[in-house]
Amino acid sequence: MSLMTRAEHALSAHFEQAAGTGAPSRLVAAMRHAVFSGGARIRPQLCMAVATACGDNAPQLTNAAAVSLELMHCASLVHDDMPAFDNADTRRGLPTVHKAFGEPLALLAGDGLIVMAYRVLLQAGVQQPERLVALMDNLTTGVGLPHGIVAGQAWECETSADLGQYQRAKTGALFVSATCAGALSCGVAPEPWAFLGQYLGEAYQVADDIRDVIADAATLGKPAGQDTLHARPSSAQALGLTGAIAHFDHLIDQAAASIPACFHRDMLCQLVQHEAERLVPKAMCEGYFKAHPKVAAAPMNAPH
Repeated sequence: MSLMTRAEHALSAHFEQAAGTGAPSRLVAAMRHAVFSGGARIRPQLCMAVATACGDNAPQLTNAAAVSLELMHCASLVHDDMPAFDNADTRRGLPTVHKAFGEPLALLAGDGLIVMAYRVLLQAGVQQPERLVALMDNLTTGVGLPHGIVAGQAWECETSADLGQYQRAKTGALFVSATCAGALSCGVAPEPWAFLGQYLGEAYQVADDIRDVIADAATLGKPAGQDTLHARPSSAQALGLTGAIAHFDHLIDQAAASIPACFHRDMLCQLVQHEAERLVPKAMCEGYFKAHPKVAAAPMNAPH
């Protein structure tokens, strides 16, 4: 079974179990729309891949940890798309939750997914309390203050923000939680795996900044040009487009190099490289520079 298939199966099973019966039907529909409207599932895949490298001796706990991460990620997207933030009409090529179900249900759907993430983890971890405590702490670190995704979103509300700090919180923190969760679900020390999540998470945010410039809405599945529109911190703005691409490539190299020695290191390296090409396809970059030669000729800023 591929990591993607495992992630989808686990997500579907845990969502239905946690949703139960008798809840308001439109709320459950809004939550389902947020979770099952597509997506790369990279966070749960990372969690499962690291667990595989660490022996995966508690696969049900691994699955629950992976699902909790994806539910948190989906919750953050629901809130991010709302009028108070991006006011986006589409996500993954479909109407955003607030467009499909209205703002009140979108707010509640995001809240419901956050609670569901913790419930899934709690129900799976009751037989292994030591691992459960560590996994819960790991999840809250990736989501809350001072450096989780909530803080990352809040940096957009400040008058100024350090680009690196913003990117590490908004995107990188949950990637670090994903790689660490894979180790923790197996009872293995997470620290050696944190670097993979750190580099890959930052690369994802840089890629998002690049794609916001070079891709159209149809390709993105969401509105383009949002960083400039909302005056958000952006690698493409800070480094120039060619500089941002060079920085992305460097982060991908660092992510691959950071993978600890293990029997499945090649599999993890392939996952990193596959994601790199999916996020910032070489053909897309070449096509953009061909259509915008002045951008291609601009001096490249050094990544930092």
